[in-house]
Amino acid sequence: MGSKTTERPEQQTSGTTAGKLPLNPEEQELARKRAEQSAIETELAERELRSANLRAELGAFEQQYLHFVGARYAELDELRAGIAERVAKEHPENSRAQQAAQEAREHARETKSAAGEVMETSPRAFEASTEMKRLYRDVAKRIHPDLTADRQDRAKRQILMAEANKAYAQGDEARLAKILTEYEWSPEQVRGEGAGAELVRVIRGISQARGRLAEIEAELQELLRSDLYQLKTRVDEAQQGGRDVLKEMIDKVDDQIAQAKRRLDAVLVQSR
Repeated sequence: MGSKTTERPEQQTSGTTAGKLPLNPEEQELARKRAEQSAIETELAERELRSANLRAELGAFEQQYLHFVGARYAELDELRAGIAERVAKEHPENSRAQQAAQEAREHARETKSAAGEVMETSPRAFEASTEMKRLYRDVAKRIHPDLTADRQDRAKRQILMAEANKAYAQGDEARLAKILTEYEWSPEQVRGEGAGAELVRVIRGISQARGRLAEIEAELQELLRSDLYQLKTRVDEAQQGGRDVLKEMIDKVDDQIAQAKRRLDAVLVQSR
């Protein structure tokens, strides 16, 4: 007689977890959709992080530019407006001089407005830590408003996501962690429904996440096409080659300011 082979328990329950009933078709589909949702939400969190990072970097670069270069242009245009107004005052009958003075003054106002208030302290470049990026990914995956179909929950998420973006730009890790914790432990997150309803929610969540992916890609492309990004790229590439483009721009404007001051002094002397 041949020996009888005894099946191991794991062979007897092939396709199921030992000691548990096999999943019905609806539960199997739910498991697949949950895996799909998890993957797309992870991708969305990465895109959200890239977008937040780029916005923060461009914002920090813009502040640096305005602080070091924009403020100097404002000073230069103010001097030029002063020269034009002095010339116009000395030649009241000259309509071209009057118009030039008005245009110079208006341009000086615009430049000053664009430069904003000059900060007393030098702005720093934006650089997120590894922990900051991890926290932001977690927040985006869990809280982003486009990942829910519930209107009340969506409104709450919009507020929290705006706070998260602000905290990320400011480098506030503690605030990011608090935003995530407060949302995760809120009472409305406790739900208990069947597999069918959950499957519908997951499918809708996947659709919403895909829609947000398309939106954020368009936002990223708009940022990458912006003049500010092109300038930052030029500055970064030059720095890698050993050039400091911002310093070159500063030196150039400083030279123009010095020339404008000498010109204004000469005009004042002539008018005495």
